[in-house]
Amino acid sequence: MRSVPPAGLSRADVIAGLSVALVLIPQSMAYAELAGLPPHHGLYAAGLPLIAAAFLASSPYLQTGPVALTGLLTLGALLPLAPVGTAEYAKLAALLALVVGIARFLVGMFKAGWVVYLMSHSMMAGFLSAAAILILSSQIPGALGGAAPAELGVLPRAWHGLTNHGDWEAVSIGLTVFTFGVIVVAGRIHPLIPGVLIAATAGLGFSLITGYSGGTVGEIPRGLPPFTLDLPWEMLPALIVPGLVISVIGFAEGVSISRVFASEDRQHWDADREFLSKGMANVVAAVTAGLPVGGSLSRTSLNRLAGARSRWSGLVTGVAVLAFLPFAPVLSALPRAVLSGIVIAAVWKLIRLQDLVTIWRASPLQAVVAWVTFGATLTMAPHIDRAILIGIALSAVVHLWQELTPSVVSKRERDTLTMDLSGVLWFGSAAALEDALFEQLAEEQDVRRVVLRCSGLGRIDLSGATVLREMVDHARRAEIELTVTDVPDHALRILSAVGLVTSSGTGSASDS
Repeated sequence: MRSVPPAGLSRADVIAGLSVALVLIPQSMAYAELAGLPPHHGLYAAGLPLIAAAFLASSPYLQTGPVALTGLLTLGALLPLAPVGTAEYAKLAALLALVVGIARFLVGMFKAGWVVYLMSHSMMAGFLSAAAILILSSQIPGALGGAAPAELGVLPRAWHGLTNHGDWEAVSIGLTVFTFGVIVVAGRIHPLIPGVLIAATAGLGFSLITGYSGGTVGEIPRGLPPFTLDLPWEMLPALIVPGLVISVIGFAEGVSISRVFASEDRQHWDADREFLSKGMANVVAAVTAGLPVGGSLSRTSLNRLAGARSRWSGLVTGVAVLAFLPFAPVLSALPRAVLSGIVIAAVWKLIRLQDLVTIWRASPLQAVVAWVTFGATLTMAPHIDRAILIGIALSAVVHLWQELTPSVVSKRERDTLTMDLSGVLWFGSAAALEDALFEQLAEEQDVRRVVLRCSGLGRIDLSGATVLREMVDHARRAEIELTVTDVPDHALRILSAVGLVTSSGTGSASDS
């Protein structure tokens, strides 16, 4: 267990922040391309937004900036609105970042961080695997060195790239494979080895030495990012829903690792402060020609392994990126195939179809949520924000369906029927319990005594307690002794209020 980090900037924070910056510089460019933007917009989103986030952050490790999932969500939101790579598209990305920032800031300000728990594990499992497939598919044309029509969707562009063998370039394929291999092998040797930096440096060196003629990053503006509010405000209504989706999904996916680290180190973690932090980061990204940003799983892990002691390591990372911007044009010869390899290496492990199989074995109903979300995400791309809303709605329906049907396990011994109850007993499920009891009594006419064991029940509301009381009365009129036993402590008060149990937690028809 680590000790609680000091509040001030330490030497360890500087070292960790610089270590993350070395990875973030090429990675942010790759994620900007994934979002449909020129790579330098990724650099803009990796500087000042990180500095702004540091002042409000709760976690000492969480690193902000462009991330793969948020990049894909950004692409899905903007692809129907403007041509990829254009100035109009870049302004829409900045406006989307503003929507995301304001939404997150409001969530944090009103202490509504609980909204992230509206997304079930099953829904997220289905969505993340499908999103990873889409991200990998988006990189196939660049990885193969070919080009696909921009108006095609993510999966059709991938299919176009795979089937047009004549457009393949052996050198681009080799650079992609090399980049992927370096990053994966470096991570397996030791997490602190900067595989992304090594691969990017090698790819840049290869391009400069050989005069590589394939696709490269191209011109990168020199200097600090521009400050502007010249945004397409008339398009704001079209960005509200995708912005709200990104603000929640991007937050949940990125900050989960920081919550785990806080638990391991026995540190305080505040979801509302993290919402404020990420909200401020996105607002700054919006006014500095950036794109929506979030918390990074890989860079947060690297930050912790590198010895970060406080949230100021993120500030160091942002300052380092800003300091690099005047020299950024040196990366103009970096092959795009290297950027594709960086993205592929970052997300390939997120395809976890085995998790969907495991969910099916554990709960077929939850598996329906996972697989429907998975299928909707793939088929509705680029409108994957709609697939997420479908997954959330389906999760709510499945939950309500399960809540409407309390679990009843019956056991018969002579003339006594024992029923073990579990679930939640509320006005929506009480009738189902009553029906289950009296249907069984109708089938087994010789039962003279019924025992309802309530130890497995969770919440019991007044309607549920009243139905239990009525069941006791009905049983008495049918000359059946109905006894309520093993009442949980939390239900004693409400069951006592309807005259069903005594302070001992037991009641029967004779108690009336």
